[in-house]
Amino acid sequence: MTTPAPLDPLVALGGGLLIGLAAAVLLLFSGRIAGISGMVARATGIADTGIPRQQALAFVLGLPLGALIVGFWIRSPDIAVTTSVPLLIVAGLLVGYGTRMGNGCTSGHGVCGVSRLSPRSLAATASFMLAGFFVVAVARYMVVGA
Repeated sequence: MTTPAPLDPLVALGGGLLIGLAAAVLLLFSGRIAGISGMVARATGIADTGIPRQQALAFVLGLPLGALIVGFWIRSPDIAVTTSVPLLIVAGLLVGYGTRMGNGCTSGHGVCGVSRLSPRSLAATASFMLAGFFVVAVARYMVVGA
């Protein structure tokens, strides 16, 4: 069995452009920010974010469907889950709690808020990035010992 070639950087650039285009279209035509946590909260009925529920459902369902289409069209990434399912569930719940506590997720703050120069989003994105750098440093140098 041969190892598939890495994804072309142009494919990654195209994906980033499509994410930006989707966020811009949503903002221009509905005046709403494309934050995933807000869309999920509205689609599931957890919160009324002002977005029509049908629009939030379409947005949330389009994410995995889009990934499925790209996986068939280009190729699926090689993913190996090497941890326990309970740990993944706890991690997901912590991420969900963090997005509620931070009043948004990386997509809302990082993609949409930073492009609008929102002070709250600039601070949130800086916090996300610093926390990510810290976790990688701890995992790589203190836990793994690399």
